Amino acid sequence: MLELKAQPLSPEAFAEFGDVIDRRTADSFPINAGRTQRHHDLAKVELLGYEARVLVSIFVSQPVTLPLELSFLERHPQGSQAFMPLHEERFLVVVAPPGDTISPDEVRAFVTDGFQGVNYRAGTWHAVQSVLDREGEFLVIDRGGPGHNCDEYGMEVRVLLDLSD
Repeated sequence: MLELKAQPLSPEAFAEFGDVIDRRTADSFPINAGRTQRHHDLAKVELLGYEARVLVSIFVSQPVTLPLELSFLERHPQGSQAFMPLHEERFLVVVAPPGDTISPDEVRAFVTDGFQGVNYRAGTWHAVQSVLDREGEFLVIDRGGPGHNCDEYGMEVRVLLDLSD
């Protein structure tokens, strides 16, 4: 079984897998007569395949127990998938680069700080939603439309998190 210690999420560490969505580090500008600050262009939405369209959803996830035990990772080859916590929920992110197989030495685990979201690039392997601490609500932006868009890869992974994190 592959055992990983989740590291704090940062844009640099996550760059090969997608985007970190974080208004605190994003370009912004005022709109609506100065009453709103627009944090602009936070993630690259990818839509591949025939008649693809953007889906906007809300996922409500129950908290996981630690250590997190995974039996598979999944990927969406036809589009990116973004998760943004709505109430400062921390969550674990387990990822591996795109490809037909997963090399254990390329699997990474991160923990968000509650303000960060992620956007997985099309084809990036990732774990299912793994919210910590309490039930979580997430705004999810991904691909809809015809065609197969979810693959699973069997893999035993245990993710550890320091209680001080």
